[in-house]
Amino acid sequence: MSHPHKATPKANTKKSCWVITEGIAGTENQCIGLAESLGLKPVIKRIKLNWLWRILTPYVRLCHQWAVSNNGDSISPPYPDIVIASGRKSIPAALHIKNQNPETFLVQIQDPRCNPALFDMVIVPEHDPTRGKNVITTIGSLNKVTQDKLDSASKQFEFLLSSTKKPRLAVLIGGNSKTHNLTRENTDKLCEQLITLSQDYGLMITASRRTGEENGALLKEKLSGKNNIYFWNGQGENPYFAFLGLADAILVTADSVSMISEALTTGKPTYIIPMEENRHGSRVNKFHQIIFEGGFARPFEGNIEIWEKKKLNETKRIAKMIETAMQNR
Repeated sequence: MSHPHKATPKANTKKSCWVITEGIAGTENQCIGLAESLGLKPVIKRIKLNWLWRILTPYVRLCHQWAVSNNGDSISPPYPDIVIASGRKSIPAALHIKNQNPETFLVQIQDPRCNPALFDMVIVPEHDPTRGKNVITTIGSLNKVTQDKLDSASKQFEFLLSSTKKPRLAVLIGGNSKTHNLTRENTDKLCEQLITLSQDYGLMITASRRTGEENGALLKEKLSGKNNIYFWNGQGENPYFAFLGLADAILVTADSVSMISEALTTGKPTYIIPMEENRHGSRVNKFHQIIFEGGFARPFEGNIEIWEKKKLNETKRIAKMIETAMQNR
């Protein structure tokens, strides 16, 4: 008969932490951001599942000890004090650890699509429907934005932006997703609006892979080389955090909950650039509604007003709740 692996009590030492995901950057960054907000340096575990569990997880939860493939990172003792996991494929590994070592505090980020009571805490955005006694809702997604990171990046990249006047606007452009489409018409209109704004503001613009070749080419054609506009070309180290840190206001496209959440965490006035909604857009639009009604952001209609907005740091708030829960159990 096998026995669970008990964690050795640690007095006055920093807790050990694993982040478990399937390696998708968006979900992994949420986990890392939460771990860092707890003051922890996590071990990153990017796991793969054997074929049966890839199909059945999380709806059938059997024999978790056989779920994790040798093609990914191993899940073996000694197990950590806290596991922060995200994504459907992380669930068998997370539950296996909890079964083997009940003392591990298990946090699942995003809807696990199974009983939340299997975890110590489940963190979901308010625009998702999952609820339960141990389910904590957030406005938007957790992230890695901290003031220290913004200040450090701002100092590092300030030289790049010396030709852009103040006040400055960060413009974060996403693209096609499950919920929204960035059409040529959207891009054309945005370019004209940004050129007009560049008469009074310095613009710091970055696009993503989802922007697409056609839209990316149009943005570069119309905006690159213009006075008061710095358009990052994707080469070299990414100045994204510097843009957030140096901005007086932030414009971000409607498709990306993560980019919007990062913008909101800075405490800067945030505007949401409209895009074409597709049939999967209702949950993200609910998120937009929440942040508009809460005074955290406004729709972008071509004009900018620098207003005092509410500070929003959901990652720090959740970290404090985890610390309290771990102390009280």
